[in-house]
Amino acid sequence: MRYKLVVLCVCIVVAASAHYIDASTRKLGAEDGSAVLVGAGDVADCRDLSGAEATAKLLEKIPGTVMAVGDLAYPDGTAENFACYDRTWGRVKNRTRPAPGNHEFHSKGAAYYFQYFGATAGDATKGYYSYELGSWHVVVLNSECVDVGGCDAASPQGKWLREDFATHPVACTLAYFHKPLFSSGGAHGDDLLMKPLWDSLYAGNADVIISGHDHDYERFAPQTPEAKADADRGIREFVVGTGGKNHRPFGFIRPNSEARDAEAFGVLKLTLLPGRYEWEFVPEDGKTFKDSGVGTCH
Repeated sequence: MRYKLVVLCVCIVVAASAHYIDASTRKLGAEDGSAVLVGAGDVADCRDLSGAEATAKLLEKIPGTVMAVGDLAYPDGTAENFACYDRTWGRVKNRTRPAPGNHEFHSKGAAYYFQYFGATAGDATKGYYSYELGSWHVVVLNSECVDVGGCDAASPQGKWLREDFATHPVACTLAYFHKPLFSSGGAHGDDLLMKPLWDSLYAGNADVIISGHDHDYERFAPQTPEAKADADRGIREFVVGTGGKNHRPFGFIRPNSEARDAEAFGVLKLTLLPGRYEWEFVPEDGKTFKDSGVGTCH
């Protein structure tokens, strides 16, 4: 890596559970093998697009691949609903890799979701797929278990996930899907149907999981599928249901929850580097909540 000689005034703040940085100040590029993945879930409601518009403006300023983490077009994932999504996050559609949510499946088979995104949403009978981003392998899953034939180990999706890991033995892996296994959100909370997928992701040595569903931001310390802290092989989960729909209060705070906010819309920016990653929650204009840090791959 080449560096230019500069004079810096550096202020370092060390937090107890993570090494926090302002990831937005890093100068990134092909030189360090970095790639950016940015986004959120729970996005556009035709009845009030102000939140989705605020986060769309953030995405337009942040280069990289956009993850749209389900519940993108309220209330029913219809063609009319997706027209409202298109007016906001549709402005970065050409670099978006989506995951379906429960509201997409209010329309039979999430028909308009697959029609809108086309091949970038994967097989329309499945809604799960994977891709490479920089040196990382990214897995996109479908958390609508009933509609996809199950999420258990014996289901088509469960079998596919294990096969995908076997054929992509990379050092760093990230997954995103709509419903979180762990969440302190007062509206939904933990979704235990996701545990078999988490079991497979943990067995496959995955590093990061991003979900939405609860309309808040929450970051967890690395943990096992049984919610036991595990600094060596645990998966760090982010709940990022802050795409613009609305906010909901927290309920019972789950073990290993490290950071939370239910007042700011915003997006999670992940800078994926060889062997490590940086995260930064970027809030909408006018809000001050931020969360940032670094992690290493297993």
